[in-house]
This record gives sequence, C-alpha cells and structure tokens, in this order.
Amino acid sequence: MSIRNVEIQTIGLHVGTPDHSKVLDFQRRYTKSGIFSCAGVSIFGNLDEIGGVATVTIGTADPTSTQQNMKLSLNVRGNSVLQGDSQTPNALHVSGGGSVNTVYIDGDLYVSGAIDSLNKGRLASRFGVADSLPPKSFDIKHPTKGSGWRLRHVSLEGPESAVFYRGRLTGSNTIELPYYWKDLVHEDSITVQLQPIGDRHFHLNVVSFDNEKIVIKEADDKSIDCFFHVFGERKDVNPLLTEYEGNDRYDYPDPNFNENSDISVEDRNYTDPNYSFPRNTITT
Repeated sequence: MSIRNVEIQTIGLHVGTPDHSKVLDFQRRYTKSGIFSCAGVSIFGNLDEIGGVATVTIGTADPTSTQQNMKLSLNVRGNSVLQGDSQTPNALHVSGGGSVNTVYIDGDLYVSGAIDSLNKGRLASRFGVADSLPPKSFDIKHPTKGSGWRLRHVSLEGPESAVFYRGRLTGSNTIELPYYWKDLVHEDSITVQLQPIGDRHFHLNVVSFDNEKIVIKEADDKSIDCFFHVFGERKDVNPLLTEYEGNDRYDYPDPNFNENSDISVEDRNYTDPNYSFPRNTITT
C-alpha cells in the first residue's frame, strides 16, 4: 500500500508499539505542539548504500528534495545529550569534513577525562601545563634500569631565549657553528667556554667569533684538544621580557606569546615590532 501527500493534523502520531513517548510523567499529557514516536528503525534522507544501520539513520536529501542545502544532513538547534553504552568503541565517531578542522567548536571546550591527540594538532593546554609547573620537566621510563624506574629532567632556565652548541675540538683551531646559526643567533650575543683536555696545562684564547665560526689561538705550538660550549641569543623571536607587571602569565605584554590570545596561531608574529623588548645579552 502506498499513501502519498498525507497531511495529519493530530496531537500524536506513533509508529510501532509500545509508545515510548509516554514513559515519563511529564510526557503523559499531550500538548498542541504534537508528539511523534517510532518504536523501531527510522530512516531519513537518501541512504541507498547504508540503509537502516542504526535505530535512527540520517543521510543527505534525495535529489528530488527542494531543501536549500542538499548536503546538510542534520541541523540541531538547542542542547544535545549523548550517552555511550559500550556497544561500540566510541560513543561519538566523527570523520571527514571539508577542511583540516573536521570538528569545529565555536566556544570553550571542557573535558573531564583524558585527551589523546596522538601528538597531532595544537593544544593550548600544553603551554598552560608547561608554564604552571615550578620547574619545566619531562619524565620518561628509565633508559637503563628499565621497568619500575623513571628518569626525570628539568629544562634549563635563563633570562633569554638562548641556544647552545657544544662538542670537542681537535686538529683544528676553528669551531664551525651549525650553518643555521647565522639566521638564528645574534652575532653580538655569543659567549664561548673552552676546557683543555689532557695533563698539559696551556691557555686557549678566542681571537675572533661570529655566528658562523669561532677562531682559537693557542699560547704555544701545541695542538688544540678541548671541549667547548657556545651560547647565543635567538634573533628569530623578540627578546624575552624577563620582568613585567601582572598577576599571572596571561599578563605578559606580547599577546603573540599568550595561549589565550585572540590572535590565531597562524597569524601570530613572534617578531612583532610593537613588542620588541631590549636585548638580554650583548657581548660586543
């Protein structure tokens, strides 16, 4: 039997049995808004490929539909509640999307449980956690003692955005710095520490330096054998403002470094001339 173009003006329409629309007390009274219930499978839209795979299956509109957005399958206005029951691995599984932002939330997101991002994307909370810890640390399984032991280190801290390069110099009087230092480090911020190796006591002197190489001269004819440490202040970001007025880290004057800033991550300028603070280390 086929019934077409039927208009039903009633306060209640129920398909199947029982009528679950009358389970709760506040449901027992019909209202003029009307009530629709279906005790079985409900299918909406064009679902030729998947059919009724769930109690309610929703797809895009049939090609003959006159709705404005043919590709929009569900539009919800008002709050929604989703409760999983362990029948599937995920209570909510979202895939696809027209951009890298498969799920876009315009507003705050609160999660009471754990978040596993598989080390992808950007999470502002990572910055918050790092800033909130007294020493910025990392904690790993002990590489030598193994199970039951942990190894914990903390980050070096100082009043500048610094990098270092270290190693051993033999058979030459020139420390060749990494090729990218010339674009990364202020030349006039470099400092060098040298430590002779062996039982011979002699002096090693730095005769010249820039952000490409360090030239060393010995006090005698002995060949050079030493450890070295080279430090420099980064120039690809604005200098660090070490002291500023405020009650928490969100008061830092440069909004580009604020994880709660209204500036999107893509639009942040870490060399914004409006926040070019004084250099921290100058050695010339």
